[in-house]
Amino acid sequence: MPRPNVRVEQEVGPAKDKIGSEQSLWLAFASAVVALLASFATVGSTIPLFNIYRAQDGFNSADISLTVVAYSVGTLGTLLVMGRLSNHAGRRPVSIASLAFLIAGTLTLLNVHHIGILIVGRLLMGVGAGLASSSLTSYIVDAAPAKPAWLASVASSQTVMLGLAVGAVASGALVQFGPWPRDLVYLVDTGFLLLAATMIAVSPETVTRTAGGWRSLRPSVRVPVGARHLLPVASAVFLATWATGAFYQAFVPALVQDQLRTSSPLVLGLVFAAYMGSSAFGAPIGGRFTAAGAQRIGMVGFAVGWIGLITAIATGALPLFIAATVLAGAGQGIAISAATRALLHGGTSADRAPILAVVYLISYSGATAPSLISAQLSGAFSLPQLALGYGGLALLATLFTALSAHNPRTPAISESRVRQAAKAPQGNSL
Repeated sequence: MPRPNVRVEQEVGPAKDKIGSEQSLWLAFASAVVALLASFATVGSTIPLFNIYRAQDGFNSADISLTVVAYSVGTLGTLLVMGRLSNHAGRRPVSIASLAFLIAGTLTLLNVHHIGILIVGRLLMGVGAGLASSSLTSYIVDAAPAKPAWLASVASSQTVMLGLAVGAVASGALVQFGPWPRDLVYLVDTGFLLLAATMIAVSPETVTRTAGGWRSLRPSVRVPVGARHLLPVASAVFLATWATGAFYQAFVPALVQDQLRTSSPLVLGLVFAAYMGSSAFGAPIGGRFTAAGAQRIGMVGFAVGWIGLITAIATGALPLFIAATVLAGAGQGIAISAATRALLHGGTSADRAPILAVVYLISYSGATAPSLISAQLSGAFSLPQLALGYGGLALLATLFTALSAHNPRTPAISESRVRQAAKAPQGNSL
């Protein structure tokens, strides 16, 4: 589809001047993508170890749910307080700080024999992921090349999912076939995080540092006026899909072992990756449709996938479970990237970090609240019954999206500003 003339607010002139060459833009873009991938691969690498902790340390599904809550609380708190910090302190230093917190989390998890240690490690990872969610995703959008037009929104929203998938599969393989099954994966994570930090350190900055960094730490949630009409549907998409991601972290390890009758860490990693990985690969499909159309298509696929998941859990059919997981994940990817693209549409460089912080605040709220409720209900309800609750949430969100999705508004702009915008990094096009 033709690109609309609305790049006006994309003119991040100082950032473009500061970077200079197109090659430097590519270096910044690649470094930010690698760092975001490494960050969430680290987060995902813990998943295949959950059944080992359950078997060897006596953790149960409620305990694992609390670790999901701890991770999400760390992320939410960080986004609320520091979601705008990279606008003032710069993308690079905040990005490197996020990697440092993730390294602290991996080192903490080298000695997990009590649920408190696992909670602390996941909390540190949550803080790191929160900083990465605002700084690295903004860094990606700042430096993304103009073509293909969908690259910035897909890279900023789906590198997270791809990282979770890569981390889960790699961890599952290392846990099942490598030495030191409880430790090796965290050492590997640390190595990749250090590599990512080095890449960020040698990459160019994309924003000019400004005063007001301390003031930016005051909790604030801000969405530009032009994007607010999109927020209800985007919230439904983010809440339902991220709740499902939390369900996969907290309950799928037990489901795979108890209902689907396998205890293989690699199979567990593959099941988790089937959801997150298909999300990343499904996302570019949404670029072929309008933002509203892609959200509707994605959420319908997501809901149909959930119907398949519930059927597979009831029948104990692992192939159906994986197929439904792939469908739900692909639908999620289409819907999330379209919702992100719509919210970023027409925003300025200064808008990016706050918008992305709000995106992740809503997303992690969707992960936290159902996990906390499910942890309390897990003693009274079976895992298949809890899955029905998550499936019901998916169906409600799909219905609301189908009825209420809108495209972003196209602001009126002058011809001279259109020419200016054509020269700027154009990461959030339709």
